[in-house]
Amino acid sequence: MTPEDLPEPSAVIPHRPPFLLLTAVTDLDVGRAASGYWQLTGDEDFFAGHFPGRPTLPGVLQCESIAQLGAYALLSDPAFAGRLALFGGIDKVRFRRQVLPGDRLDLKVDLGRVSARAGRGSGQASVDGELACECDLLFVFADAA
Repeated sequence: MTPEDLPEPSAVIPHRPPFLLLTAVTDLDVGRAASGYWQLTGDEDFFAGHFPGRPTLPGVLQCESIAQLGAYALLSDPAFAGRLALFGGIDKVRFRRQVLPGDRLDLKVDLGRVSARAGRGSGQASVDGELACECDLLFVFADAA
């Protein structure tokens, strides 16, 4: 599949603005891995308060963006369609650089062991090829509705 053939994130994951933190998916290995990005406009509400005079993307939102990409990879698998992938934990989180308004946060996620109830993955976020965040994710599945 080419990036143009991949569905928009809102067609696959249940997140919606203002909490849809994934602009596009550019590569997908269903149920195993994905790449994509979040294009920050600078108009996001959190920049006004984090921090006045020096707006910075909160690190937890970087982790959430990685997790949304992981959910996209998982929920693209018909076996998990209609489910919710919820955080079970985040481990080995490291923030390596500041992310600023207007930056494009490039995302990668690799999923490890996945069962019918839970799974693990690891991901990275970078800006202009420079690592911004890395983390290991633990998720559990719940029924949507």
